[in-house]
Amino acid sequence: MQAKYISYQQTNSFSPIVLDYIQGNETLKPFYKYSVDLAGFATAINERPVLANRASLVEVLKKQYTSIETSSLVQSHIELLADEKTYTITTGHQLNLFTGPLYFIYKIVTTINLAKELKAAYPDYNFVPVYWMATEDHDFEEINHIKLEDKKLVWETNAAGATGRISTADLTDILSAYQGYLGIGESGEKLAAIVEAAYKHHYRLADATRALVDALFNHTGLVCIDADEPALKQQFAPIILRDILEQNSFDQIQTSNDALEAAGYKPQVNPREINFFYMREGLRERIVFENGAFQVLNSDIAFDTEALKAEVAAHPERFSPNVVMRPMYQEIILPNLAYIGGGAEVTYWLQLKANFDFYGVPYPVLLLRNSAMVIDRRSERKMQILGISHVSLFKENEQLKTEWVKSHVNTYLSLADEERSIAAVFDHIKLNAYKIDKTLSQSTDAAKKRALRLIENLDKKMMRAEKRKHQTSLNQIDGLKNKLFPSGVLQERVLNLAPLYVLYGDGFIDALLQTFRPLDHKFTVLFAS
Repeated sequence: MQAKYISYQQTNSFSPIVLDYIQGNETLKPFYKYSVDLAGFATAINERPVLANRASLVEVLKKQYTSIETSSLVQSHIELLADEKTYTITTGHQLNLFTGPLYFIYKIVTTINLAKELKAAYPDYNFVPVYWMATEDHDFEEINHIKLEDKKLVWETNAAGATGRISTADLTDILSAYQGYLGIGESGEKLAAIVEAAYKHHYRLADATRALVDALFNHTGLVCIDADEPALKQQFAPIILRDILEQNSFDQIQTSNDALEAAGYKPQVNPREINFFYMREGLRERIVFENGAFQVLNSDIAFDTEALKAEVAAHPERFSPNVVMRPMYQEIILPNLAYIGGGAEVTYWLQLKANFDFYGVPYPVLLLRNSAMVIDRRSERKMQILGISHVSLFKENEQLKTEWVKSHVNTYLSLADEERSIAAVFDHIKLNAYKIDKTLSQSTDAAKKRALRLIENLDKKMMRAEKRKHQTSLNQIDGLKNKLFPSGVLQERVLNLAPLYVLYGDGFIDALLQTFRPLDHKFTVLFAS
């Protein structure tokens, strides 16, 4: 595949705060620690203390990988985590069915490529790419479906509690439907075998997801971690207890939110007074302080202060951080140097630095993941015929079609010159009217506005008439946009890996590994030809 790169601004798809962050806007510098370049990583390596218990981490990962046959590279990466000169480069995501939208794959490839780039820049250190599986998340409705072109597959099951613990026993029907879509071609059959081995041979969704991701990426050394582990939670227990009792995260993050809003940015998430859930099999509910006790919502479970202390000490694994405390848990149990996330994640991580500072937990280098669009051969041919560039594709439909008409016809008459002339005439009239009576200025302005509106409406009518002459081409533009921007959004937010794997096999992921440049801060456009 051939890659071209454009700025994130040109895609018209990213928020102001994300664009300002990757450009190094001074306004945002109080909300992060390290610059997103090799110099920033050099500083982080020299300064960053590691809080993680490396021996415990290695032991947990070895146990988690006993259910699959992974690569020797993954095994060596797990062993390397015991080395003081080894850092992790981490991304995280929910356990989306069959990998979910493409941006999940893009997150992982960005993480792998950054680890490689850092190893080349700092050969005395080791950098292990890590996928943090969001196994404690309980939003099953967010992960139980997948879009395959015009068809939506939904996993219907009675799910409660942490999604990583959900049984895959009743996935048979949706698995068969997914495999049916993959067809009988060589690549389709290969992916069908991978997903069958993952979901049929592993009882829990966490284990199935690890098996699937490992089958796709073990040749790169990617390590998958499930942090729903007592040994890992034990390291987080002091902060769990302190934050529930003192509600420090609420105060710190709310202060950051206020500062971001004062700077003109909209926060992504809002903290709660208590930012932890209580979790048991089939249960993950918020903890709230009511009537002098720590209550677990939608249950009869409650703790006074002493009982809470005892429960955290005995069963830290029953306390699950929400979105604003999960990043801190990650940075405590991993020797982590960088976190890679999408636009929404980058935004809420910027809200968290003050809380990290308060608890004395190192804040990582924060990166926006690579984003991409894949243009198939047929779409590329349409673009060539229509004369549409990969940059123009990202313009709003009507703007793109209007510009196409203006650039492809000879008879279109723009009234821009006439508008300027009429505006000048009214400005002259206004000056003379002012000399006669100052109150006439407003009347002149109103007349000018009406005249210019008439010219604008006439210009639009002429453009619509021109468009009717070229309806076939404009319909092709609509079709092209609908194909490459399903549901009107970036392809990566809707399209699953399946259709691309069917077309290109392992070559698709190989192309991403060859073309993604994590530190360039560019959007990747991939052409199949």
